Amino acid sequence: MKKWQRWAVRGIAITAGCFGLFWSNTSASANSINTYIANQNYATPKITSSIWSTFPKNSYRYNKPEGVVVHETANPNSTIYNEIAYMKNNYSAAFVHTFVDASHIINIANTKYLSWGAGPVANARYVQFEQVEVHSKAAFASELNNAAYYTAYILKQNGLTPKRYTTVLSHHDVSNRLGGTNHTDPDGYWKSNASTYFGTTYTMTDFVSLVNTQYAKLSGSSTSTDDPADNNTDTSTDHTTPTTKKTVTYNHGSNNETATLANNYTNWTVYNHVKGTSGAYKIGWGRLSADHKGAKVYVDSRGVKKGGWSGTWYRIRFSKNATTKYWVYSKVLNFPKVTYSDASGTMTLNNSQNYAMYNHVLNSTYLSKPTAHTQDFSTGTKVTVNKQGNKASDGSTWYRIVLNNKAYWIKAAGLNTNA
Repeated sequence: MKKWQRWAVRGIAITAGCFGLFWSNTSASANSINTYIANQNYATPKITSSIWSTFPKNSYRYNKPEGVVVHETANPNSTIYNEIAYMKNNYSAAFVHTFVDASHIINIANTKYLSWGAGPVANARYVQFEQVEVHSKAAFASELNNAAYYTAYILKQNGLTPKRYTTVLSHHDVSNRLGGTNHTDPDGYWKSNASTYFGTTYTMTDFVSLVNTQYAKLSGSSTSTDDPADNNTDTSTDHTTPTTKKTVTYNHGSNNETATLANNYTNWTVYNHVKGTSGAYKIGWGRLSADHKGAKVYVDSRGVKKGGWSGTWYRIRFSKNATTKYWVYSKVLNFPKVTYSDASGTMTLNNSQNYAMYNHVLNSTYLSKPTAHTQDFSTGTKVTVNKQGNKASDGSTWYRIVLNNKAYWIKAAGLNTNA
């Protein structure tokens, strides 16, 4: 039975916890599905305007949208056109502005007026759209990309930026934070498809990360949210010296990589951002830094300073889920040692398992993130090897390979040598 039918005919809402998943309040990560989407270079469809004049025209509380609410139809046996037709016949109970699937973004209710999809509090504030359930890896990835594009488009159109829980919410977020409804979508749908097609999870935090990517494309540049290092290629510029442009290029890791604080320092000071950038200031340690000697830390970002003030800085935290983070100079940290050497030859990808393929050696000083997986490619796919890395900490061997003119680092187990 369709979600619209449950509302219009029986009035039974999905109970909280029905799908058994609640969003975690962690920082955005480069989820492997987002990485897959990025590698596909999907084009987004033109937003089709098919406004139905019969929908009610009620104003938002501030006469304009304050963000976007994400839904899904909870109907595995329907199409985007069937959902639209059904909603028009039952709009007096519920309706949204737009429907999205793997190939379409169809806007049927004027976003200048509110819709009735997520309870009275959210209805008065947000543009709302439904995802139609799709049933393949490519379709699910494409639909998420379309949904993120539409979300970014609405935010940009209304002078808003992507903010979790503020301008971008799921129906479940509305249930938990605003009330007036108790639905949990799109949790169950995302969880099921992410597990079935990618062997992973997908959450609103991952979706907002994808929205940020689309928002940056619409803006024509990268965007920054809580920290400049939340973007993989963000640049911060210091203008204190007009004749010398000083920049910091950030690289964001996504694998909860670790290092240890050095034992040979006594008075390192930590900062809220890379030292010397706009708004950066000291936030602690100083002579107390000796208390942290040898401590294990998690590292999620790297900032390289250029233009007359060279140096490398890292953002660290003391536990995996800690929200308090510090920027420290590179000499404060000891990473697992990787010894690099030249290599050559041809191998084949081992896709008996879905081995991750990274942009750098995992847990190296460069920080890394998965940019593809072996099962993204056909069985027996040949690759060229041009570099080898050996990690002393665990004895693992890594290879830099070239595939379709792109370079990846992969653990030896991800390759077959009998090419």
